[in-house]
Amino acid sequence: MFESIVEAVFSYAVTQPDKLCLADENRAVTYGEYKKEICSMASFLKQLGVSKAKKVVAEASQTVEFLALELAIQLLGGVFVPVEHNCAADKIIRIADICEADLIITSKEVPADGAQKKYTISEFCKAAGELMPLVDFSFPASDDISELLFSTGTTGKEKGIIITHRNNIALAENVIYAVELQDDNVEMIPSPMNHSHGLRRYYANIYRGASVILISSVMNVLGFFRMMDTYKVNSIDMVPTALTVLLRLSKGKLSEYKDVLRYIQLGSAPLSDSDKNTVCGLLPQTHLYNFYGSTESGCICIYDFNDGKDKPNCIGKPTHNAKILIVNDDRQEIESSFSNTGLLASFGPMNTQGYWKDDEETAKAVKDGVIYSNDEAYLDEDGDIILLGRKGDVINVGGNKVSPDEIEDIAKKHPDIADCGCIGVKDEMRGSQPKLYVKMKYGRSFDSVSVRSFISERAEPYKVPELIEEIDEIPRSFNGKLLRRVLRSYDEKK
Repeated sequence: MFESIVEAVFSYAVTQPDKLCLADENRAVTYGEYKKEICSMASFLKQLGVSKAKKVVAEASQTVEFLALELAIQLLGGVFVPVEHNCAADKIIRIADICEADLIITSKEVPADGAQKKYTISEFCKAAGELMPLVDFSFPASDDISELLFSTGTTGKEKGIIITHRNNIALAENVIYAVELQDDNVEMIPSPMNHSHGLRRYYANIYRGASVILISSVMNVLGFFRMMDTYKVNSIDMVPTALTVLLRLSKGKLSEYKDVLRYIQLGSAPLSDSDKNTVCGLLPQTHLYNFYGSTESGCICIYDFNDGKDKPNCIGKPTHNAKILIVNDDRQEIESSFSNTGLLASFGPMNTQGYWKDDEETAKAVKDGVIYSNDEAYLDEDGDIILLGRKGDVINVGGNKVSPDEIEDIAKKHPDIADCGCIGVKDEMRGSQPKLYVKMKYGRSFDSVSVRSFISERAEPYKVPELIEEIDEIPRSFNGKLLRRVLRSYDEKK
């Protein structure tokens, strides 16, 4: 239908100019107003020399202005390079140097070092607002690069993931078909807009001609529900940590929306079993989707864990444009099963072509359009994909494959445990065994015997950790992912 997200916006600006397109905590714009704002920004960007393949680094915010800036860059054929909100100045300059950016736009001034032109977003918007909107333009081609999304791998090396307009359309379709997204959708997105998770839910709604509501945090519960009511929100996308916070602070208020919310999308990290049970109880008729994917491949599997058949470690079935393969260490496809696991790989038009000017890292992950992961998985008898975890994380106990996630999910149900993380450690008799690190709830005493007994009542004997240790904090990333490599470093120091 459209070859780029910006083309979709401009089409809907003609067919439904007065329909709500975007709202943030300060203002709302229709499709017609959004197009005009994009064109005004594009006029100034053009004056600044932005054209096809030129890179612009932009500091993210949950605002209409930030997303309009993105599409203005792409309208000129430029490449959008988002960085996280309040990103350190030296990191912004470093990323700009890596991708050879010509322009940097941030929330506050950054040091003058570096060759790039620099503007704050307020300076930029003021200058753009004084210009006539751009009228002479052509939409980018589907194979043009739309954005570079930088991620930091396990080695600490920053990698720019190349995303084309074709990728973004395929990613939008994966979401649309998976959640049966309608054109009257009004989706709340608190997920950060420099991150692929939030960006791609925004793309899906805009590609469908629906409406998106941006908020900066779920910590302001009154503000969250006020925005829900003001804009008649009927769907939500968030990372699991945000849902956990919302459930704790709102004290069951979500149940008031049980006949309103069509779905909640979750991704980026697993949701704990206790939170799953809570949200399923509050919203019995709402689809509760967990997406599996990566920045490189996007949403390639989906699972509705509120369908009454919740399976441990299940990530569901492939999305619309995704083909899932289970391969061996030589990247040959295998017939997988519980006793014959392999590595998960994906193929489809949503997949990145690789990393910006990094052939070595690209060769490790991508070949002939297939993205190869280090996630160990298999297909069960229903055709569902069961994910055991990262290859280095799955624990081989005397030939039995143990998912550390499963042990963590059980341990988190213990009434005295606030958080936990499991790793595999060497064992002379069995090769490996699970070791569990736990953080106790405030005022609760650590008792390894109690924890071990609790797990043994709920798991097979080979899954029960003999080694259980208390620590002050379980290491996690900003979006809640457990940092197992940090836990391993604790163990290696002993």
